[in-house]
Amino acid sequence: MMSRDHLHHEGVTALKFAAVGGLGFLTDISVLHLCLHTFRLSPLAGRAISLTWAMQVTFLVNGLVVFCCLDGKRWSRQWLGYMATNGVGNLINYLVFLGLIGSRLPQVSRTGWALVIGSVLAYAFNFLCVRLVVFGRPKRRAPASISPVCGEL
Repeated sequence: MMSRDHLHHEGVTALKFAAVGGLGFLTDISVLHLCLHTFRLSPLAGRAISLTWAMQVTFLVNGLVVFCCLDGKRWSRQWLGYMATNGVGNLINYLVFLGLIGSRLPQVSRTGWALVIGSVLAYAFNFLCVRLVVFGRPKRRAPASISPVCGEL
């Protein structure tokens, strides 16, 4: 069973991961705006570029700041794992959104709930994959309030 401190630490880590997602969104929308209005690319091409940039930014910030696990020896494996799992998370988000819109359930398909539900499910999937697969389970917790997620127990 997890201790109260461990649960608190996991909750803080999840909140930091969500904040980095916000940074990824800002990157995504900024690069998309540049692609569409400065470089006059199509929305499809612009979105592919902006999403790619957003994923790179979130990989670096999550690896260096949130999980403190970006390893020079393993970075390529970590990067591939991050891109693959977050790609699946993006697909989950999109498919849930399409499914809920297609369901024609009045409160889900007419409002932003389809977007919210898809995003929350994708966030949970991405967090668990990044936490457990890409950067691994925590091995050590540092003393005090600044606890890296990686290390030895």
